[in-house]
Amino acid sequence: MKRADLTEKILDIKREQSWKWKAICEKIGGFSDTLIVGALLGQMKLTKPQAAKAAELFGLSKGEEALLNEVPMRGEGVPMPPTDPLIYRFYELVMVNGPAWKALIEEEFGDGIMSAIDFDMQMERLPNPKGDRVKITMSGKFLPYKYYGASGNVPEYGYKEE
Repeated sequence: MKRADLTEKILDIKREQSWKWKAICEKIGGFSDTLIVGALLGQMKLTKPQAAKAAELFGLSKGEEALLNEVPMRGEGVPMPPTDPLIYRFYELVMVNGPAWKALIEEEFGDGIMSAIDFDMQMERLPNPKGDRVKITMSGKFLPYKYYGASGNVPEYGYKEE
């Protein structure tokens, strides 16, 4: 079975049972809703205990349960640029604001990146009389670039220089 086939099976069961992602995430537990839903959609992996809970919930075979615990090919199946309007808006946020985010992060932290591996994200709904708002908070570990072959008083890592 391919991971995309398992994703379709999970979505079919979710649809047939009229389950909400929030309820599914509560039953599997242990990670943020974003990570659990991402795993069920084939973009992340679950731990073995979580995969066992998901398998029991969805009535999956041992092979399908094991697939939920395998490291996926992340980003597979998402065209670039994205064609889904909501996903495209995130892409647009990065294209338009990315250079400013980069400049601000480098000014504050130095030469490096914000990790998408050592990363956390929360999403919440903010009521607003003009239309509810989506609030997304992202937090990623700062990882300085390593300067290969650094010697003497040249820093090995790209920490912020005062």
